[in-house]
Amino acid sequence: MNKLVMTALHVGVSAALVLSLSACNRDANADGGVGAMAQQGGQGGAKYARVISVTPVREQATAPQQVCHDEVVTTHKPVQDTHQIAGTAIGAVAGGLLGNQVGGGKGRTLATVAGAVGGGYAGHEIQANHQANATQQTTQRRCSTVAGSAGDKVVAYDVSYEYNGVTRTVRMDHDPGDRLQVQEGVVAVSDAH
Repeated sequence: MNKLVMTALHVGVSAALVLSLSACNRDANADGGVGAMAQQGGQGGAKYARVISVTPVREQATAPQQVCHDEVVTTHKPVQDTHQIAGTAIGAVAGGLLGNQVGGGKGRTLATVAGAVGGGYAGHEIQANHQANATQQTTQRRCSTVAGSAGDKVVAYDVSYEYNGVTRTVRMDHDPGDRLQVQEGVVAVSDAH
């Protein structure tokens, strides 16, 4: 029952509003659309309202903000054996063993010593080359401050206009000038120059 009463009440209020608006439109059109503040233009009976004020709507500048991103960085691995002792020792042992396989008697001893010296030098150089080319990759976070947009920007205009003694406000994407073309006194159709 309550829903029925509420529906009837809504229908009644809506009908009263429609009738009062149509009466206002009849009064406005009875004198050809020319009221105290309305003017008719030369093209097809266009109606104009007087613009009272135009207020720009601004979007404020944004503050500087920090922007971060991840970056892969390649660096040399830290050297733990700066004198290449391990490479020299391993090369000397390998060279000595190899030299010991050659010849016999004093020649074998001489070949063992020469192999150890040559192997030590080769091991030293191989380790030095390996250390010079050893790299590692890490991910590092890089941040920088980016400036915000400069100055305020006008994004719309709040326009107050008067038509038949009634003042209304509409938001437009441009400044209409000193008069505004209206339709039935309510809706702004286009600007007038």
